[in-house]
Amino acid sequence: MFYDQQEFDIRCEWGGHGVAALAPISDVVIIVDVLSFSTSVDIAVTRGATIFPYREKDAGAAEFAASRNAELADPQRVTSRYSLAPESLLQIQAGERLVLPSRNGSTLVLAAGPTPVLAGCLRNARAVARAAMRYGPRIAVIPAGERWKDDMSLRPAFEDLMGAGAIIGHLRGRLSAEAFAALAAFKEALPDLTGHLRNCGSGRELIGRGFPTDLELASQLDVSESAPTLVDDAFVPAPRAGG
Repeated sequence: MFYDQQEFDIRCEWGGHGVAALAPISDVVIIVDVLSFSTSVDIAVTRGATIFPYREKDAGAAEFAASRNAELADPQRVTSRYSLAPESLLQIQAGERLVLPSRNGSTLVLAAGPTPVLAGCLRNARAVARAAMRYGPRIAVIPAGERWKDDMSLRPAFEDLMGAGAIIGHLRGRLSAEAFAALAAFKEALPDLTGHLRNCGSGRELIGRGFPTDLELASQLDVSESAPTLVDDAFVPAPRAGG
């Protein structure tokens, strides 16, 4: 009970343990995986596609995609026309259905259980915050983080902290200390946000792997009015207020 931040309206905690602690006592969960799951979901949903999160591209992924009449994306950004690379989704068409495996973002989305889930990033921080507040005052913001080479340990990721802080800056309510810290870090980095993202570990890795455009897309702040919302097992646009 010491770690669930239940005395506060706006909560923030990392990764899977954060989802487990905060989702059951929150009105809505925002999963923040800036490089690249949440950014990819935002771009695709903005263009009218439907995105099915899936934990990993394992033996069951193709069967799952077939059951949803959807195409299966490549999480490694190599073998198919669509992948976790945001740039690959810039030309996705309205009505297309895509299964997007992700060991971080998708896994956290699917761990949230019955609590409503939104996909948040820098691009849609304002829009996602507005959508979240329609669910109620208790909002959990979950920076996904990455994994160390042991494939188990959480690596707190600068880019996800920035995404969480950007979203928290648009929310109303009493902030937990963890939410306050994310917001403060974002405000401090904001004057050179793209530069900091280029220089953080994840940004340097992405550029080194040949995906500088993905970083540029992910670093754009509040350029999207989309708030991807998990309905049944797919991300679709958030319902309009009063709709």
